[in-house]
Amino acid sequence: MDNIEKELRTVIAKLFEEKKIDLVIGYTKGTLPLVSTPIFLKEEKDVDKLIFDVSCGNNLVKYLKRHRIVNMKDTKVAIIAKGCDGRAIVQYIAEGQIKRDDVLIIGVPCEGVVDPKKIRSKTNGKEVSQYRIEDKKIILKGNDFEISLNKSDVLSDFCLRCRYPNAPLYDIFITEPTKSVGTKDEYEKVNEFEKLTSSQRWQYFENEMSKCLRCYACRNACPMCYCEDCFVDQSNPQWFGKGTDLSDTIIFHIVRVIHTAGRCVDCGACARACPVNIELDLLNTKAGKEIQERFGYTPGLDPDETPAMAAYDAEDKQEFIL
Repeated sequence: MDNIEKELRTVIAKLFEEKKIDLVIGYTKGTLPLVSTPIFLKEEKDVDKLIFDVSCGNNLVKYLKRHRIVNMKDTKVAIIAKGCDGRAIVQYIAEGQIKRDDVLIIGVPCEGVVDPKKIRSKTNGKEVSQYRIEDKKIILKGNDFEISLNKSDVLSDFCLRCRYPNAPLYDIFITEPTKSVGTKDEYEKVNEFEKLTSSQRWQYFENEMSKCLRCYACRNACPMCYCEDCFVDQSNPQWFGKGTDLSDTIIFHIVRVIHTAGRCVDCGACARACPVNIELDLLNTKAGKEIQERFGYTPGLDPDETPAMAAYDAEDKQEFIL
């Protein structure tokens, strides 16, 4: 990762120097080890703050719409993009949310990001103060311990099933693209879930969704939740209650999945943001599987392809219509 960071800083410094950009959306060290935070750079002198390593889990594309950055007058925006970030940008273009020329895409080779929950499990909750990567190992150090782990044992499950580690669209690519990350079948969990009876499936979702605090961290972290007025905030009409009654909570999650069906780029931002560790990806992945099987569509790969839920074909499967 040292080579990646070095080249990344050099490239961005040159872009600032040549006045090709005015703003960079990237990553910098967070207040805790193994947790990065987004950074917005406006000057060349700050490029040394940029990092890119296994801690960079945020999907930065959310900020393009949330703060209307792409519409800032006379501002040339660059963004650092992993595979999932890059796919979100492509989806934005396909959905007409941004134009290709709105942003300079800097692709970075992603080999996966760590899951803090797995780290805590492996260290028995001990506080990690330092970390370093050595080939396929991650070495964690605290006040009274040092432990070496296989990196694959602490990577996010989203990364372990990732088929697109590199941004599909970019203007500049730092070092060389990653060959592969995913080692698992992306639909393995869904396939197992589909074997359960309807009552077992319902019991599972009832147990998971009963944890929900209705904090909307999942919605706020998701790059594809960019509506200025979310359905859940509507009061006229009010579609359902805003409390934590189980039926209202389940409706919120089901409707959100329907809204992101055929659009979710499987970045894991929702699950990472959830403070109560709800397994949010199962419904999203199930919807993605249905879209792939019915329409042969994978979101975030082709900016010129009409999204599945925005297209119509007379030959589409309609077995659900009586």
